[in-house]
Amino acid sequence: MTQNFEQSDMLKRLPEQFFAKLVGRTQEFKQQGHDVINLGQGNPDLPTPDHIIQEVQEAAKNPANHKYAPFRGFHYFKEAAANYYKREYGVSLDPETEIAVLFGGKAGLVEISQCLLNPNDTALLPDPGYPDYMSGIAMADADPYFMPLQKDNHFLPDYSTIPGETLNQAKLMFLNYPNNPTAVTANKDFYDETVKLAKDHHICVVQDFAYGALGFDGQKPQSFLQSEGAKDIGIEIYTLSKTYNMAGWRVAFAAGNPSVIEALNKIQDHMYVSLFGAIQSAAAKALNSDQSAVQRLIDTYTERRDRFIRAIREIGWDVDTPEGSFFAWLPVPSNYTSEEFSNLLLENAHVVVAPGRGFGKYGDGYVRVGLLESAERLEEAAARIGRLGIFRKGE
Repeated sequence: MTQNFEQSDMLKRLPEQFFAKLVGRTQEFKQQGHDVINLGQGNPDLPTPDHIIQEVQEAAKNPANHKYAPFRGFHYFKEAAANYYKREYGVSLDPETEIAVLFGGKAGLVEISQCLLNPNDTALLPDPGYPDYMSGIAMADADPYFMPLQKDNHFLPDYSTIPGETLNQAKLMFLNYPNNPTAVTANKDFYDETVKLAKDHHICVVQDFAYGALGFDGQKPQSFLQSEGAKDIGIEIYTLSKTYNMAGWRVAFAAGNPSVIEALNKIQDHMYVSLFGAIQSAAAKALNSDQSAVQRLIDTYTERRDRFIRAIREIGWDVDTPEGSFFAWLPVPSNYTSEEFSNLLLENAHVVVAPGRGFGKYGDGYVRVGLLESAERLEEAAARIGRLGIFRKGE
């Protein structure tokens, strides 16, 4: 007889994957033969640039890469990451003590809570925010404190509303700009304020810089590490997934505070033997090479954004223009919850959007759209929504 083994308490604490149900329903409609436009996910739709693919192909032939890589990654990759930050942001980093190689940004964002939090410690995280911040907190058996991101404060946390006792208890803070899901950016003044708050209360800041390259209208997103003293109190996690369309490659790095970098390296020493060397070689090539492919990507997302937002406004939907990332954050009509509105669009327009409630309590008045289809398909999605008659032009 097959035995049933009970899951650990840690697994039981993990939050439900909110979007699993949405993915399942999307597949149902596709299997029924409907032409579904899926704007609900954050998976880049364009290929990795050719020069990066060529590098991994050549590096895969090298027998040296068929062995275990150094536990903490090859120096050349960490050096490329440090050079990238110096070139792009004017930030100096020591490749060995201030850079940690990661198995994708998500891994680092989950691991960091296990590195720094004990049971019942407090972590500050944005609401709405990337759901996997909560995964690591749950694994550490720590307590979340949600910082509301609201339109009247440009979807930035208002630190003045956080009780002093909570700030004194907090050990960790998650930030993410350009922001998923709200598509806004943060400026140096905000990061300067964050550094001061973190120093005053001994809080480690983790800035998720997944969309760091994706700023619009000629505005280069600010790195958290550009603020004076940022390395003293935190790290930034940079993934190659979005900048170079390398989501499936699972390669990223953390940069900043040496004690936090050491903690990440230590946990990974017990979990991995670093990344396949050919992946590291390709990642170094991406960071060190001419960045014209990145600019072409930004131009593509800019065209998609502009055409989609124009089409959405033409049907009477009053929306803000995204400042960064490859998302749009759209308010739902007041008589719907975000999940009800998402279901309506799927069932009646065969357009998939992500309900804001999946990103937290304060996301409920919105849906997130990924600009990860062609401009023509995005315009078609807007037209389908317009035909439902929910919005009235000029209202």
